[in-house]
Amino acid sequence: MFPAPTFMRALAAAAVCGALVGLAHAADPKPDAVIKTKSIEARIFLDDKVKADAALAADCLAEGKKWLDKNAAEAAASRKADPQFFKDGGWDFERRYTIRSVVADRYVSILRDDYMDTHGAHPNSNVNTILWDKTENTRISIRPFFAETADNGATMKAMVKAVLVSLKAEKKKRDASETATDEWFNGVAPNLLRIGAVTLAPSAEAGKSSGLTFHYPPYAVGPYAEGEYVAFVPWEALKPYLTAEGTRIFGGARPKGDADAQ
Repeated sequence: MFPAPTFMRALAAAAVCGALVGLAHAADPKPDAVIKTKSIEARIFLDDKVKADAALAADCLAEGKKWLDKNAAEAAASRKADPQFFKDGGWDFERRYTIRSVVADRYVSILRDDYMDTHGAHPNSNVNTILWDKTENTRISIRPFFAETADNGATMKAMVKAVLVSLKAEKKKRDASETATDEWFNGVAPNLLRIGAVTLAPSAEAGKSSGLTFHYPPYAVGPYAEGEYVAFVPWEALKPYLTAEGTRIFGGARPKGDADAQ
């Protein structure tokens, strides 16, 4: 159970989240895909930069529509099993695809933000990422930028070490050092699939990336009341592990505005 101050922050966060989503709905453009039934209303939004790349937009929209269909089926099944939980309306879901950076005019980092309200104690959110290769018109990982990315290998261990330094610094800024513990960081492992959703951070040097940013939804590295976290790993910390392509695309410092926005 949360202590009283943390619980109150959680309630406040939930109220603010709901209010912001309500305001966003009023100002939003037309969704790029939508499902609306008695059980659910769910929407997909692609930002204008995503839509400017036809192949990227098609890829994101195809994924988004599968997400809509999956959640619509789950909502219908839940309404059939427990209709009393739908007296005040159906579930409310939303997914947004937003470009975070474009590096070397080739590698596009996209944030995929989900909002989910199933009439529980509070709405939930999730964040994931996509790295898109404009030259090949396909999704990729960060593997091409590093000489090796083996589980528990030197590269991944160096990444985890730098991620934890960043997370602990952010916890201290938020006066949340009490949750900067092994228990909360246990899920951050030296494994590409477990270290966290990653993007290429923008750089003050044109066409370059200043390093990696790892994005964590609520509950991933802290309680719900603390919200999302972003960990920044400067490229210099990973310089010994870069391939020729990694050396080509990384450089420069992280823009102050990017750090302030996290």
